[in-house]
Amino acid sequence: MLQFKPIATVVGGHIEPADDFQGGVESIIRLNDEYPLDTLQGLEEFSHLTVTWFFHRASPDDVQLHARSPRGDSRWPATGTFVHRNHRRPAQLATSYPRLLRVDGLDLHVTDLDAVDGTPVLDLAPWFVAMGPRGPISEPAWPGEMLARYWDDAAARNR
Repeated sequence: MLQFKPIATVVGGHIEPADDFQGGVESIIRLNDEYPLDTLQGLEEFSHLTVTWFFHRASPDDVQLHARSPRGDSRWPATGTFVHRNHRRPAQLATSYPRLLRVDGLDLHVTDLDAVDGTPVLDLAPWFVAMGPRGPISEPAWPGEMLARYWDDAAARNR
């Protein structure tokens, strides 16, 4: 069986998982203290990270191997398991691209990380523009409709 040991943990930021209002929240990606400081040397020169993390609050029972409408909303078409970007996929992994604010020892201060406090981080790397998608990008209309408020400032939720 394939096993991963987390390299870091999310500290602070979002307390509860949510479908929207993920923007404007600062958190820390705290590397395990077994890593020497020089593993982060040069990272502060990058604006964004690629962070792979585990949906630690999910259960294998949450996995849904069938087509379904995103967020259970019939306005959007039923799509297969691997078309969704949530914890209901078999590996229960996520990839996020937070903005790196600063590096302080083994603490990476970030904003716009859509993981919650306590989330195990499996890997991280700087975002390289040259490694982004190549060529024209296409997608149906529903992801933009569904995610219209995803990056809204979290403070707006309570206004």
